[in-house]
Amino acid sequence: MIRAVPDTDRRVGDAIAAAETKTSGEIFCVLARRVSPWRDVSLAWAASAALILPLGLIPFGFDPAWLPGFGDGWQAAHVAAQDVAVGVAIGAYAMIQAMIFLVVFLLTSIPAVRRMATPRALRRDRVRQAALHQFLAHGLHVTEARTGVLIFAAMAERQVEVIADEGIHARVDDTVWADAVEAMLAGLRAGDPVAGFENAVALCGDVLAAHFPPGAENRNEVADKLVRI
Repeated sequence: MIRAVPDTDRRVGDAIAAAETKTSGEIFCVLARRVSPWRDVSLAWAASAALILPLGLIPFGFDPAWLPGFGDGWQAAHVAAQDVAVGVAIGAYAMIQAMIFLVVFLLTSIPAVRRMATPRALRRDRVRQAALHQFLAHGLHVTEARTGVLIFAAMAERQVEVIADEGIHARVDDTVWADAVEAMLAGLRAGDPVAGFENAVALCGDVLAAHFPPGAENRNEVADKLVRI
């Protein structure tokens, strides 16, 4: 069964085709809903909170009786059993740790909270790795003149990567892609990633046209389309 290409995605393909008429370079676009479930971040915050926060109760004279089921009435029958009292205290402390772990894990599972709780460097690194994977998976590294460019946008992480092949690196500084990245980010912030891609593609096309004019054949080596993952 052949799936129809949505009009919005076709707009990106048309933008790529138009940009590539002015250059021998190849532009490819990928839109990811998210690059990671980020459960490890929620687990890390929950585990850290469960280990550290209960320690704050100790200066206040932590008493197992603060928790239901660990009251003095239960201990009265075992007043002579010191080891039982210690066991009750440990059990109550473990219960508090478990509750903190659960609350923090659920809280950091909320997308907006998780995004704030995730270190920016970690988000950037994982988006970069996902972009590199897509760059290789779609053969942008095997174009004849090594002039492939990937525009990769991660919606949940609100991160954008522009990756250019080594043929471009030799002649173009990475800073020239800043305008394209900002245009794509503006589209993500506005809830219109397709418009972001259209603007970013046009800017990348201008950069490529200035350094890599079209050849005699100007063969299209990579499909002009938007891939969603």
